[in-house]
Order: sequence, then C-alpha cells, then structure tokens
Amino acid sequence: MYKKIAWCLFMNNRSGSITVLGSAGGVAQSFLSILNSVLTDKLDPLYPFLITCKLYLIDWKQKDLSYYQKRFPNLKDHIVLREFDLKDTAIFSKHLVESKTYLVVDLSWADTIEMVTCCDDLGIAYVNTALENTWVDENEDIFEGFPLAERMEQFEAKKNSFKNTSAIIGSGMNPGVVQWMAHELMRKSPDQLPDGCYIVEKDTSFYRDQNEAKQNVVYTSWSPECFLDEAILSYPMFMKQGTPLYLYNQPYELQFHVTLGDQSFSGCLMPHEEVYTLGRLYNMETGFIYQVNGHTTQLIRDNLSNPNEIWDFEMKVLDPNDAPLSGEDLVGILLVYEDKERFMYNVMNNEDVFNKFKTNATYFQVACGLYAGACSLLLDKLPKGIFYVDELLVETENQYGNYLKQYMKAFITGENASSEGLILDRIKKWN
Repeated sequence: MYKKIAWCLFMNNRSGSITVLGSAGGVAQSFLSILNSVLTDKLDPLYPFLITCKLYLIDWKQKDLSYYQKRFPNLKDHIVLREFDLKDTAIFSKHLVESKTYLVVDLSWADTIEMVTCCDDLGIAYVNTALENTWVDENEDIFEGFPLAERMEQFEAKKNSFKNTSAIIGSGMNPGVVQWMAHELMRKSPDQLPDGCYIVEKDTSFYRDQNEAKQNVVYTSWSPECFLDEAILSYPMFMKQGTPLYLYNQPYELQFHVTLGDQSFSGCLMPHEEVYTLGRLYNMETGFIYQVNGHTTQLIRDNLSNPNEIWDFEMKVLDPNDAPLSGEDLVGILLVYEDKERFMYNVMNNEDVFNKFKTNATYFQVACGLYAGACSLLLDKLPKGIFYVDELLVETENQYGNYLKQYMKAFITGENASSEGLILDRIKKWN
C-alpha cells in the first residue's frame, strides 16, 4: 500500500511535500535560503512545486520554529518541523507516507544506504550531497586511512539493487557541480580525452577581524569533522586507470601545484567521491587538490608528529552570522593534456553571499548544486535508478546545467599554454 500511495504522489508532485533531512545544519540553511528566494520569482523552476507544497524539516536536535520563520520568512507558511533520530527507519518511513513526501533532500549524517532504501521502498525521489555510512564512522579505527574507500565500496555493492527510486548521489559543489564542469569542458573537445582531470579548490574564507580566531581551534567553512576525516584520517589518493592509488603520507606533508590562468596555488591531495566517479567513467587520472585557510593549514602542520591530537581541539564552522567573514571559495576543474591545460571554475565571495543569502560562500556553492539536483529530479523525468552527477549527465536527458546557473551565475574558463604534468609531476614535500 505504501508503494502505491508514494508512486501516485510522485506522479502528481504538486499535491505532496518535500522533506529536508538535517535541517538544522549549515548546508540546509543555505539550501533553505535558496528556497526562500524561489518564492519571490514565479519563473523559478521550483516555484510551482514550492508554492503548493509543505516543507518538512527533520533533525535529531531541531531548532525552534521562530528561527526558521525569522531566517526564511517566505517559507513560514510551508514549514512543518519534526524531531527524531533517522536511525529509526520505521519512523522515517512512516513520516514519508503520512507527509505525502515526493522528494527527500538529505543533508544529514544519516546512513545513505538506509535513507535510499526507505525511499526506494516507497518510490520517492532522493538527492544528497555526500555519501554517509554510520558503520564506517563508528569503526573509524578499522578503516583509518581509507574511510571513503569503504563508504564507496559498501554503497557500490547496493547501488544497482535500487529500482524504484530516482536518486542523485553527491549533488553539492564537489562532488556535484565539479562533474558538470568537467563534462562541459570535455564536451567542447569530444575527440581529445585529457590525460588528467583535477578538482581544485582554494578556500581563503576566514574572519574579517582575525582577532576573532583562537589559537588551537580548527576553523573551516564547512563541517570540521568531515574536513578532518579527509585531512588527517585519510591517505592522499588519486585515480589512475580506474584504480585508486594511495600515497602513504599525511596529506599535509605534501603539496601539489596548479595554475588556472592568473590563479596559482598549492594544495593537499584528498580523497573525494568525484575522484572515484570521474576517474572510472572517463578512465583518466583524477585527484582533488585542496587549499584551506592559512590558520587551519598551519595548525595541522604544527601537529604532523601526532595529528590524532587535533581531534581533541575545539572545532568551529566559519559562520558569518557569528562574525563577519572575508575571503572567497574558488572551486573548479583543471583538464591536463600533454601540451596544455584547460580550466573552469566558480569563485564566490563571502561578503557578497552573506549580503544576499546570510550564509558563507562554501555552503552556498554546495546549495547551488543541491538545487540543481532537486530541479532535475522534479522536472527532467529521470529514469529509475541511482545516479552520480557525472552519470546523470551522460546517461539521461536533463537540464542540470541550466538549473545550476539559476543561482551560480559566473563560471570562468581558460587555457594554460603549457602543462605542469600529472599528479606525481606536481608533488612537493612540505618543509
């Protein structure tokens, strides 16, 4: 009965609701800011859905209704709050049916396989920004060095068994928008596959008044716990011939240089979902090169002799609602050929984003990818199955890029007249 009810609702979307998981978190705040803006524009692709639906916000530790009403006034008549632990999948499934949910937007730390299973059972569409696996998180000592590899392996083992939902996995900025960037650049030269594709990020977000910062605090523009999972718990990883290869170093022992026109910087090599998916789909060398703010970079390098101590430090998201931020987040891709490099990136300034959406640049970039994924699920008549964004782009008829440009306006493209080579050509030990 549940399946029949949910299928009818999915076919008649405007009669149901959208459920947002992890609604009290930073990405959710940015996504809700976009939805708040949607209701001011009747031409927005999501407007016909939002104007008629309820928006169920779920978290295990929910904020007060007044918080949401103050931050997102255009949504106040649509919001319904729920508070429960998503580990209880029976309660979650019951909610999906009783709320007439036709789309789940998952921004929580709940287990991705469990959430997709619930949606698949009921024929409900699903989108998230990253893979989560509670069993891996609870046994991090077993998978030290390789937590993402284990998350990917467990999800891949189940991925093709989901036949009743349409789901997009990893539709944030990276993963998410960066796959679209790579696809766009490669589509313009279909006869020339690059030797390498590197996802690159330079995040200079920090307090405008640096006296706000305390000495032994990990500051990041997104989840510090998830950042440290990549920065000190994982080995540096890249893909070669469809195979993940690892360097047995701490990520912050090494740095890798990239140039994107007049932008030039060095970052650390991190494991990331899109490194796996792009590397396998196109059989090219892939890696993620990431530079975070100088304060946190120095803090990690000062503790390289015992990085596990960093887990005991205070951690804080750089939230412009606490104190004004400066800096920007540049995220893009670099395609490497034998004699040249091509690039595409988006850069957002914290002050500009806060003035309009009351969030930081990093979270807003993620929310733009999430918005594009939600639009694609609701408007593109996707087939049943599970799609990473790169798979979505090559296997389905979709308007993902057009939806993305609704809120992410500026993409900078260009070409370097020479190449710095592949990953191991760019490596330099930090001294």
